[in-house]
Amino acid sequence: MKSLSVSQLYKACVLKQLPFKSTRQLEPLAEIVGQNRAQEAVRFALAMPHDGYNVYAVGRNGLGKRTMMLRYLEHHVDTEQQTHDWCYVANFEESRVPRLLKLPAGKGMQLKQDMEKLMGRLVKLIPQAFDSERFLERAEQLKEEYGKKQEDELEKVAAQARRKKVSLNITTPGGYRLIAMNGDKAHTAETFRALTDAQREKFEDSINKLEKKLRKAVRKLADWEQEYVDKQQALNKETLEEISGHQIDELVERYRELPDVVAHFKAVRADLVENLDIFLDDNEEQAAIAYASLDKKMPRRYLVNLVVHQKTNEVPMVVEDNPTYHNLFGYVENVTYKGTIFTDFSLIRAGSLHRANGGYLLMDAIKVLEQPFVWDGLKRALRSRTVQINSLERELTLSSTVSIEPEGVPLDVKLVLFGDRETWMLLQDYDPEFAELFRVTADFENEMYRSEESQVMYAKFIASVVKDKKLLHCNNKAVARIIEHSARIAEHQDRLSLHAANIANLLRESDFWARQAGARLIQHVHVERALESAKYRSSRIRDQFYDSIRDGSTLVSTQGAVIGQVNALSVLSTGGFEFGLSNRVTATCYYGDGDIIDIERDVKLGGNIHSKGVMILSAWLSSHFAVTDPMQLSASLTFEQNYGEVDGDSASLAELCALISSLASVPVRQDLAITGSVNQFGEVQPIGGVNEKVEGFFATCQLKGGLDGNQGVIVPANNVQNLMLDSEVVKAVREKRFTVYSVSNVEEAVTLLLGRPAGKADRKGNYPKESVFGIIQQRLEEMREHEREEHARDDQKDPSIH
Repeated sequence: MKSLSVSQLYKACVLKQLPFKSTRQLEPLAEIVGQNRAQEAVRFALAMPHDGYNVYAVGRNGLGKRTMMLRYLEHHVDTEQQTHDWCYVANFEESRVPRLLKLPAGKGMQLKQDMEKLMGRLVKLIPQAFDSERFLERAEQLKEEYGKKQEDELEKVAAQARRKKVSLNITTPGGYRLIAMNGDKAHTAETFRALTDAQREKFEDSINKLEKKLRKAVRKLADWEQEYVDKQQALNKETLEEISGHQIDELVERYRELPDVVAHFKAVRADLVENLDIFLDDNEEQAAIAYASLDKKMPRRYLVNLVVHQKTNEVPMVVEDNPTYHNLFGYVENVTYKGTIFTDFSLIRAGSLHRANGGYLLMDAIKVLEQPFVWDGLKRALRSRTVQINSLERELTLSSTVSIEPEGVPLDVKLVLFGDRETWMLLQDYDPEFAELFRVTADFENEMYRSEESQVMYAKFIASVVKDKKLLHCNNKAVARIIEHSARIAEHQDRLSLHAANIANLLRESDFWARQAGARLIQHVHVERALESAKYRSSRIRDQFYDSIRDGSTLVSTQGAVIGQVNALSVLSTGGFEFGLSNRVTATCYYGDGDIIDIERDVKLGGNIHSKGVMILSAWLSSHFAVTDPMQLSASLTFEQNYGEVDGDSASLAELCALISSLASVPVRQDLAITGSVNQFGEVQPIGGVNEKVEGFFATCQLKGGLDGNQGVIVPANNVQNLMLDSEVVKAVREKRFTVYSVSNVEEAVTLLLGRPAGKADRKGNYPKESVFGIIQQRLEEMREHEREEHARDDQKDPSIH
């Protein structure tokens, strides 16, 4: 059995394969590195003009999905796509339903400023114009004309009444009374009764006729009053037109290509005449509301509420980190004035969907699902292609206050959700609308293949991170070390990890140590310092385990040979930091019916996968040594000094070797540790965490008295490609102080651990007597013979037993 060479333990990055001296010479990537499948999905979704082609980006956290997506969008969006500003203005016909104006990008702010400028002028000019001598004279003249006509008409009736000895008196404003006169005084009830019947009838007849004439006169007065109001209104309009007409005409001309805006200007022109008192009265309420809502002290009725402002014609890309209902769909603010809640169109606030309209909205799927009512509202908006601003209180029917109902904004947005695969599968299973709205899945890779070309591409990715984070540039040796570390994260010599968060953190920390050393470039030593520092910060619990090995609390042997005792290897994880440990697996055999007792399973410390591994090795033993006759030996297996749950089948090869050693009574080398799972045919299968396991036993050997050249680790042959061992282990192997072996089957592992051939069966199924399997076969045959002799003696003593 040959040990693995140094080149098989670590695949270094050759500097010749990196044709640059530092990342300063590299062009940062505009593409998504190593994500061709996801990139194609995104390209397809962006090009699809139909509804429902939103994107769900699948991948675990830390892959840099958001960063890569934004970078891709920045370089691949359709720059010819038109974006728009959105404004809300007052609806003078129905104040509860503010009108929506759609303008080209940048025009919204111009409209807002134009209206503020117009109102600023009118606030000053209207009071001046309506307080001028010219206006007051014309208004007074109209009033006098109306008063003169009123007096003349009433005087005609009064004169006719006097001739009939009747007086016309004005009782209340607009109220008139006809009274019969007794000389210069009005008749009292007594004096009127004292008149003769003829006199009373004459008075009554006269008053009835006068009343008809009076009603006719009053109708004329009402017509004249309306005429006066119309003339006054015309005067106001004429005066207002002199002040504002040419300015509004200029605005109409400026926005003539926008019919909705022109229609609004015309509505403003008409409404100004109807609401002059806004400018003429000192309105405390308007001032208080403007102060409370942080607005300018102007007539709010005519201002423009710019809810979405696109500074340029670039396609909007919005990242919403807190997708609450209001943050996403917008809301309407309220102002309290003298105990009354007040709101209007100027208090409408936009949400992320409004700002991303015409572009892309990026959100985390779990955060969206965590917020009440957001997911249903989002689906409703995507289906209807409209964003409706409704307060969450109204959705919950918790508020009965009077509010406004703004016009919905037409929605044209591509939604990108980031999430893990579990969330994606749950949505697929439990929400039938999800598949219709998110027809494109961008499946992000965790790793990429390692080649000369991909290493250069990875170096450009490192350059882009350096540029984005404003870090020091890396020389080629530092890039090579980062690439090697990326392969270590990927746990494969021919793979590179695409976990961007890990690489970004490593670059930040390397940058820190480089700046501490006053270096101008991040060098190999700074990357190593960053890796060692990160390991030291996270290794407190590992060192406590190592202390227990050093002081003998944890029983581990790295020298000698013991029957039924094997050094197995396990991996522990403590908050993202993984390390390997040695575990003593022991097996004992005794006379029985061939059962193997898994102590971990019986005490409920063994998981399902571990129990499956024990059952498989039981099946292997039965297929080799109990094909025709039952085994008369039973065995028990356990992890010594284990007080927690055990799962996984990576120790099944070690357990099988311990059983074989116990069955054969052949001691196992304690200077070797072994890891790997086994199938029913005795083939050794690959396991995870192979680097940590090898390094864990290496550290154990150092703690137990150092390395004498005999210690080593046995790993599955299929795991050789996963080896990216620590430099200290590689150095020890190079100096012949430590060894790493690979095995493909149980026989090879048994030969290494027990120091003698496992044995190969002949045609009759017999193994060589000196081999390990031959010894087991002989022992079992002796026990079967002994069992047959016992049965024969029992038959002679009592033939009736059978």
